[in-house]
Amino acid sequence: MAQEFDLVVIGSGPGGYVAAIRASQLGQKVAIVERENLGGICLNWGCIPTKALLKSGEKFESLSHLKDYGLSASGASFDFDAIIQRSRGVAKQLNQGVGFLMKKNKIEVIEGSAKLEKGAAAPKVVVVLKAGGSRTIEAKTVMLAVGARARALPQIGLEADGDKIWAYRDALAPKKLPKTFVVIGSGAIGIEFASFSRALGAEVTVVEAVDRVMPVEDEEVSKAAQKGFEKRGIKFKLGAKVTKVSKDSKGVKVDLEVSGKTESLEAEVCISAVGITANTDGIGLEALGVELDRGHIKTDSHCQTNVKGLYAIGDCAGAPWLAHKASHEGIHAAEHIAGYKTPNVHSPIAGCTYAQPQVASVGVTEQGAKAEGREVKIGRFPFKVNGKAIAAGETEGFVKVIFDAKTGALIGAHMIGADVTEMIQGYVTAITMEATEEDIHGIVYPHPTMSEAMHEAALDAYGRVIHI
Repeated sequence: MAQEFDLVVIGSGPGGYVAAIRASQLGQKVAIVERENLGGICLNWGCIPTKALLKSGEKFESLSHLKDYGLSASGASFDFDAIIQRSRGVAKQLNQGVGFLMKKNKIEVIEGSAKLEKGAAAPKVVVVLKAGGSRTIEAKTVMLAVGARARALPQIGLEADGDKIWAYRDALAPKKLPKTFVVIGSGAIGIEFASFSRALGAEVTVVEAVDRVMPVEDEEVSKAAQKGFEKRGIKFKLGAKVTKVSKDSKGVKVDLEVSGKTESLEAEVCISAVGITANTDGIGLEALGVELDRGHIKTDSHCQTNVKGLYAIGDCAGAPWLAHKASHEGIHAAEHIAGYKTPNVHSPIAGCTYAQPQVASVGVTEQGAKAEGREVKIGRFPFKVNGKAIAAGETEGFVKVIFDAKTGALIGAHMIGADVTEMIQGYVTAITMEATEEDIHGIVYPHPTMSEAMHEAALDAYGRVIHI
């Protein structure tokens, strides 16, 4: 059978569709296989629609603070169904946008579920088509961008049913807003759903197995985040092991073990946010001998697997499980496949949480640097003395930067506060360009902006801070 394509991409999420576009730009004949919706989970059931929900929650919650701005209004209410429909509409619009990009770049979209079989230059792709029947495709190269799904723990009863136990997908399109939630897991997904639900008035308790919220973040940020969330009325159970989740007609009961003692929480709904599982089962990897690491596909620095002609990118290829990491890998892999000389720049990957307050970080944490035995200089600057933050009434939070004491290189940055998810890219660029404290000290930041806190934090690390 003759090769139909140069590249077949399996999965059209933020890694897959971007890789397909870049490959097409480089003259490759490309097909993309998608079993559900163009844009994948991120666009349809993850990153994008959650931000739409969070914005609705933020707007509504801000109405209770109008007095702070010399304003007043009465009779504020919300239409929960309209909030959900707005979020779904945003996802639909972007889904159509991806469809347009596929046509523009002459990428053939094949709707169906793919499985790999042994082939010549690369594995064969056998697609069970949505429209019925099947199609076998041969290509020079195959790229897996199959993503991941919410992790279930059926042994303790933590398995989404769309009714009383929700995973992220259920939480994005509920028919009504429950009055009480237990959220299991305080990573970005758990915290964002907790933040949205609380903004609309629900009682929310977040359960976390370790002794602090958002455990991947810098400890200082983690503590500040907890205070900020508690100020809004979100409750926390930390160092709590979930032993059982049970359902009855009223809702759910979550049994916990905390400091050797047993206790339980009750709520109408439990949201499970305990991590993800790669979609690597049932697609023929075992028969091909594809190497896995704890369920994720092992790859080299160019996203190649151990099987000839097979690449893997994004969530299915391991942490960090972030859309922008998947897109970055997709572009790199597409360029490597096409023989294009990819720039040898390895950008650090920022993490963002879009709750209230927002959290954003890149590079090493203070505790991580100390664990590595690195000598560091640390600077901090609070938004409470930043002019723009005071004027905007957004004084919560701070910026924290970490420099290598020997070289002056910026190696970590951590922020909490309003719109910090938009600011973090400044530090991502700085680290990528190997900026030192001297470089950052010499940058002129516009005034008045929240970003001035980024400059002052860098000055603070070297005893040069101006406004505190």
